[in-house]
Amino acid sequence: MNRLLFPCSALFALLLSSCFQQNNQANPRGNYLAGLGPLKYSSHGSGPAPAIPDDLSYWDGDNITGAPMIRINRAQQKASFYKGGKLVGVSRISTGKEGHNTPPGTYKVTEKDIDHHSSVYGCFKDKQTGAMVNDNVDIRVDKTPTSCIYYPAPMKNFLRFADGIGMHTGYLPGYAASHGCIRMPDFIAQKFFENANLGTPVIVE
Repeated sequence: MNRLLFPCSALFALLLSSCFQQNNQANPRGNYLAGLGPLKYSSHGSGPAPAIPDDLSYWDGDNITGAPMIRINRAQQKASFYKGGKLVGVSRISTGKEGHNTPPGTYKVTEKDIDHHSSVYGCFKDKQTGAMVNDNVDIRVDKTPTSCIYYPAPMKNFLRFADGIGMHTGYLPGYAASHGCIRMPDFIAQKFFENANLGTPVIVE
């Protein structure tokens, strides 16, 4: 079996964090536009690695055919991908936090956007320095300061299945922390995106 685990040792995460800090200093627009998340992680943006070791996520589905189906287990913070009824991949996830709960139910994938950005959430960065001013912005209620620029949160490998809710690459703190979307490690989010079709069933329980 060719089981590929998502790599994320503490040292790997530390090295990535160091690289991102250097990149953010060289590029005032920061990592937000690159889909890597701001220097200080937002509650909805992407991040380079989970906050906890990921010994759960894997993908075995490249050489397997069959109708795709995705099952989201909120209690276990786990997403499973099936082909023809066979389990071919599992992802550690972060679902909606209290007040922004991911709604249970049976859905279908209605949109695929590999380079999606949030229409609601993002961050404010200083125009001159590129420094993070507010990494948890809701543009519907937060007015952009004159000294800042607003950047929408990146949601790479976005699979929409409900109104305003989808699966995408995102930062995993180890618990439900999103505004309703389902965050995944980037590698597994790519696999889910590549193998799901419009109309793929999504069961949230």
